[in-house]
Amino acid sequence: MEAENLTELSKFLLLGLSDDPELQPVLFGLFLSMYLVTVLGNLLIILAVSSDSHLHTPMYFFLSNLSFVDICFISTTVPKMLVNIQARSKDISYMGCLTQVYFLMMFAGMDTFLLAVMAYDRFVAICHPLHYTVIMNPCLCGLLVLASWFIIFWFSLVHILLMKRLTFSTVTEIPHFFCEPAQVLKVACSNTLLNNIVLYVATALLGVFPVAGILFSYSQIVSSLMRMSSTEGKYKAFSTCGSHLCVVSLFYGTGLGVYLSSAVTHSSQSSSMASVMYAMVTPMLNPFIYSLRNKDVKGALERLLSRADSCP
Repeated sequence: MEAENLTELSKFLLLGLSDDPELQPVLFGLFLSMYLVTVLGNLLIILAVSSDSHLHTPMYFFLSNLSFVDICFISTTVPKMLVNIQARSKDISYMGCLTQVYFLMMFAGMDTFLLAVMAYDRFVAICHPLHYTVIMNPCLCGLLVLASWFIIFWFSLVHILLMKRLTFSTVTEIPHFFCEPAQVLKVACSNTLLNNIVLYVATALLGVFPVAGILFSYSQIVSSLMRMSSTEGKYKAFSTCGSHLCVVSLFYGTGLGVYLSSAVTHSSQSSSMASVMYAMVTPMLNPFIYSLRNKDVKGALERLLSRADSCP
């Protein structure tokens, strides 16, 4: 078959986490439960923020956007994996795989941007409290989110258009439970040098710049807190950052774990297990971190649930 025709009838086989047939029902139940908890938890955050006027502030506006992105992020991979487990199949079409790659890059990139924007919001709130409402006005908040979507849309589009130029064999095995971009490039039949360069550049830009923004924001926050004389004031100011710091640590910690597991061990199974933490556990824990550590969110959720209970 001609090389340029390889992708016309090609499909990918997602090898998943285990070939043990007795383990498949356990994996199905576990991942279905995690998926439902993630969607429900993040949906409750969105509903609480939108329905409670006390939470109509920039911090919670960004939090509701983060919850929306987390729902989309986990929905890109888990439903297909559940269908494959239930159908005892490993197939995913060529276009289905590229679609997964595109949306994975988009929503992962949006996570990094939103975490950076939320760090900037905390920086303005603590370091410039008198000008907070002026600086973090609704127009700027909306512009920051729209700009993030615009940038990540084009980065993802460029990467997927370059990937469409690649050729694959008619049946290609991917040692993963979803079409992870780096794994897809590894199994391509054609030269992937340009794709890898673009992927590394995009990872650097979408990873380094948001991390640099987060580190700068918190360096200024710490510097401002050190100048405060009141211990109670320091604790109250920094407590507003606690949930965000936990989410940042979880997100980048699991992402670093995926990178190290693939770079150091070269084991597809360990890389897949690390990706479970990154792609499933992190979006699932985010709403719990914000609701358990934040009195305003807990109060809004209680009011939301009480209104739901009072409805006939």
